[in-house]
Amino acid sequence: MEFSTSDVAASCSATAAQFGINDIQIANSINVPIIDGHITQQNMAEHQDVQNESVSTMDETMSIKPTKVENDQTMSTTKAVVALVVIFLAALFTLAYLYYNFPELTEEEKQYIKIPFNIQDAQNLGNVLEHYKDTYYSQVFTSILFCYIFLQTFAIPGSISLSILCGFLYPFLLALGIICFCSAMGACFCYLLSMTIGRRLAYRYFPDRIKTYANLVKKHNDNMFSYIMFLRITPFLPNWFINVCAPLVDVPLVPFWAGTFFGVAVPSVLAVQAGKTLHELTSTTSLWSWSSILLLAVFATLSLMPVLFKGKLRDKFD
Repeated sequence: MEFSTSDVAASCSATAAQFGINDIQIANSINVPIIDGHITQQNMAEHQDVQNESVSTMDETMSIKPTKVENDQTMSTTKAVVALVVIFLAALFTLAYLYYNFPELTEEEKQYIKIPFNIQDAQNLGNVLEHYKDTYYSQVFTSILFCYIFLQTFAIPGSISLSILCGFLYPFLLALGIICFCSAMGACFCYLLSMTIGRRLAYRYFPDRIKTYANLVKKHNDNMFSYIMFLRITPFLPNWFINVCAPLVDVPLVPFWAGTFFGVAVPSVLAVQAGKTLHELTSTTSLWSWSSILLLAVFATLSLMPVLFKGKLRDKFD
């Protein structure tokens, strides 16, 4: 059913008369000009045209807004990628600086100075570094630390070979400390990168996995240290995914660092022990046996014991 402007004007005047309201008060309330103390059909029609124009303008604005937001998101993603590339290139430059300030090597040795991605690379690199370790202790030590943190920060494979190499070059406790410290620091740097410039990229490429991880984290807000430690011991989620997604689901940095430091210690024990027999290894899969799997299962269970006892105590006192 349609109503003309004359019907609307007449209806307004009739209703106002019933409640003792004059046309002037109505006109003021709806911003319609009056003539001779009355609302005319022309006034109502002009007011209706203004309203229609306002609605049309609003619709146009709403239709433009999503495009603008999309463009802003595109620019933000571009800036995030550029910032990540710049930071990565700066890290590569530091690696190059360490390489060119390393002791003078023979031509044969130079071909083995590279990040080890397999056991063969680790064996060759171990032979070279062992020769220079005592004479140039600080250079070798610093290079290993930075390379390990570099791999962890940018989620590049090869840290397992470096762990074995640490076990080959250094005493057990020192090697284990190096691995735990570098793993925790590299994970935190990856955490900070993800929090500052990688958030948009992560949500763009891994939305479903992040949502699943967020649901898991919500269940363990009160036991975040134990939960992160459990994830580091067990192979349920890859370490790079934990590092990238932790800030996106509001995992605090301190329990994240501590859980990583102590959590990687258990599997790293196996890598350090394997380093003592580096030249006898044929691949990184040689680390795994039924006894090592059982060891990880035991420590994973132990990492959850505080959570279980805490829950029982809460139920008891509640």
